[in-house]
Amino acid sequence: MLKPQKLEKVLIANRGEIALRILRACKEMGIKTVAVYSTADKELMHLGLADETVCIGPAPANLSYLHIPAIIAAAEVTGATAIHPGYGFLAENADFAEQVEKSGFAFIGPKADTIRLMGDKVSAKHAMIAAGVPTVPGSDGPLPEDEETALRIGREVGYPVIIKAAGGGGGRGMRVVHREEDLIEAAKQTREEAGAWFSNPMVYLEKYLTNPRHVEVQVISDGQGNAIHLGDRDCSLQRRHQKVLEEAPAPGIDETARAEVLARCVKACVDINYRGAGTFEFLYENGRFYFIEMNTRVQVEHPVSEMVTGIDILKEMLSIAAGNKLSFTQADVKIHGHSLECRINAEDPATFMPSPGMVKHFHAPGGNGVRVDSHLYSGYKVPSNYDSLIGKLITWGSTRDEAMARMRNALDEIVVDGIKTNIPLHRDLVNDEGFCKGGVNIHYLEHKLANK
Repeated sequence: MLKPQKLEKVLIANRGEIALRILRACKEMGIKTVAVYSTADKELMHLGLADETVCIGPAPANLSYLHIPAIIAAAEVTGATAIHPGYGFLAENADFAEQVEKSGFAFIGPKADTIRLMGDKVSAKHAMIAAGVPTVPGSDGPLPEDEETALRIGREVGYPVIIKAAGGGGGRGMRVVHREEDLIEAAKQTREEAGAWFSNPMVYLEKYLTNPRHVEVQVISDGQGNAIHLGDRDCSLQRRHQKVLEEAPAPGIDETARAEVLARCVKACVDINYRGAGTFEFLYENGRFYFIEMNTRVQVEHPVSEMVTGIDILKEMLSIAAGNKLSFTQADVKIHGHSLECRINAEDPATFMPSPGMVKHFHAPGGNGVRVDSHLYSGYKVPSNYDSLIGKLITWGSTRDEAMARMRNALDEIVVDGIKTNIPLHRDLVNDEGFCKGGVNIHYLEHKLANK
């Protein structure tokens, strides 16, 4: 994989562990880096490793990491040739992607039109139906405000149903309806919330699956007619719609259904001319997949797919952004063994309240099949301004049991002193009988916590 001229210098428009992950990929490829940071992030690890650094504003994200003019200006003054958004912040902001490319920089991700298409859940569902990707039965478009039509759709789909904001995400803008008499009021409230939160009052209706798993498909596509999948991941252990622990491949999936949905996702990438890394997210119940959304960026949990395939997703993103074709064909992709990832958050393991502060001592675990993606170091002060994710602990094993055993060891070895973390929760989860059997649904963790 040669260093492309178009990516002589990459500006990393993010912070924390993903910024460090992008920087390492750039250094491996011989690409120079620019690290931007807020005044609250002067101590970030990757700042000392980047070729150049630029402060882009004060601590509030809307004045720094979400401030598009500041990021574009930083790219201009440093002579950067490309911008990588990472995940979160501006990663799925179509206006940002558009402004980056209009300003003469390469955007390391999909085209703005693709982000818009897949960012709106209604247009995304239409695109997936056209590509043959299985979707959840529903309104197949915006839920009409006409009450009689809305009630007819609800009856045809069958209760319970869920009303979702077309522009929603992160667990916001959705409401479950169990009875027909509650549908109209629920739709009204969801529209109001959607307008306030996402500046888009459009909502749609889908069948509510009662005991689904969350299974997603990692794809990479070059926007030149070539696409591959890197298998699937199970992300069903969630709290308040936020993922806690992920694994690849998803255990206990019907192999015929798996093969079909993987192939459909690859076809969909070609159909929509997708460029870069992306993830198709599904609900899986009773042997069937139902598309829910596509994330048009690198995912927090991408390492588990890297561990079971040996393919570096970040380096492939960089190469594609430079105009190169995919380095791999589907025949090159082989799934070997099993991988788990625990998201380590700076939060109280009982109350889940954030726990910023000074890390007095940090010790990363080691051993065969153990990977730590983290920007932590002893003496680092975790700020209170951003997401509480401070690292990811990843293990690989030739079997799921071996990966699980290595994760138990790694969780016993890791030390983060000075702040509270959710490590005790993860130690509990990897010894939980239900999870160890495999195939728990998306409600499992919340039920477990409620009973506890």
